[in-house]
Amino acid sequence: MNNSAPIRVAFVISGLEVGGAESVLLRIVPRLTPHIDPEVISLTTVGPIGEQLQDLGVPVHALGMPASILSIAHLPNLVGQIRAFAPDVVQTVMYHADLLGGIAARVAKVPAVAWSIHNSAGRLDAMKRSTRITISACAYTSSRIPDRIMCCSETARRNHIALGYDASRFDVIPNGFDLDVWRPDLSMRSAVRAELGFEPDAPLVGLFARLDPQKDHAGFFEAAGRLHRNRPDVRFVLAGSGVTDSDPQLSEWARRAGVTDVVRMLGLRDDLQRLVPSLDLAVLTSIGEAFPNAVGEAMACGVPCVVTDVGDAAAMVGDTGRIVPPNNPESGAAAWAEVLALTPEARSALGVAARDRVSKLYEMSAIAGRYRQFYQSLKSRNDTGRDG
Repeated sequence: MNNSAPIRVAFVISGLEVGGAESVLLRIVPRLTPHIDPEVISLTTVGPIGEQLQDLGVPVHALGMPASILSIAHLPNLVGQIRAFAPDVVQTVMYHADLLGGIAARVAKVPAVAWSIHNSAGRLDAMKRSTRITISACAYTSSRIPDRIMCCSETARRNHIALGYDASRFDVIPNGFDLDVWRPDLSMRSAVRAELGFEPDAPLVGLFARLDPQKDHAGFFEAAGRLHRNRPDVRFVLAGSGVTDSDPQLSEWARRAGVTDVVRMLGLRDDLQRLVPSLDLAVLTSIGEAFPNAVGEAMACGVPCVVTDVGDAAAMVGDTGRIVPPNNPESGAAAWAEVLALTPEARSALGVAARDRVSKLYEMSAIAGRYRQFYQSLKSRNDTGRDG
């Protein structure tokens, strides 16, 4: 075998709508070439992330499975697509793809199989019943199906081992951030405030997260209301799939908090690289996370963060921001107020330290290199086993 030939890796993912795991795939896969020859297989649709991957020259195939019924009945189509690509490694992404994709890869006799986990599993009660069942099935088969399990955070690794996953199979590789894409831009401060209809010098707090119970938008609005009563000059901006003022629950939370006039809910946006640098403070109110991309993006943009102590968020922020307990809007509001009360120079120094921390720990090219080494190790282990 020609050892210089690219390693063929098929990435099997549940879907390619906008989300954390999907965005990681978008960031990583195009950076793996020429050492890795990739193909992406979506169990459902191409989605916006798939379209972006295609624009970058990555082959994407969508199997059209109903998102609500990802079942074993769809296995033959997946096996056929995997066999057509003839990969050295199948890398699955997200729980349903781990289970179905892992089984399909074994049926297709792929030499090496890796699962990947992008959820902390810290709050199973906030997940759908079908997801909980899938996690249990993955735990039961984790010593049989995958050769290795890639995990994006230490917290997620520990939580999944506690759920019964095979502890001996884990490798932790954090998410990476492109410092050329996510960077400070002072010109956005006034431009974004003008677009939002806010005063040019208004302190701006942002939460960028899809509408999901684990993101705890209810807690965000309660904290925002507490802050607003003492700092009526502060303004708030939210973005993410489903986060619009047409959602009756969000609108009600904003009304109860008394912040309807000082908050903007923008829905899904494709220009977060503009919005994030305009913030004075980025916040995370989640009750469950693994490795929150929004925190790393804000830090890379030089924006201080106040995050709940979930997943690896505290490890990401370190001493460059503030850490608060989840489900505690009072503590959140107090920490937000503390950071906003800093002098502009002190707040800027926190932002500089945050970007430097991302550069040292989570810079994208270094993380992509760790992915390449992961796949090379899988292939080498398999080649050694065959030779032996």
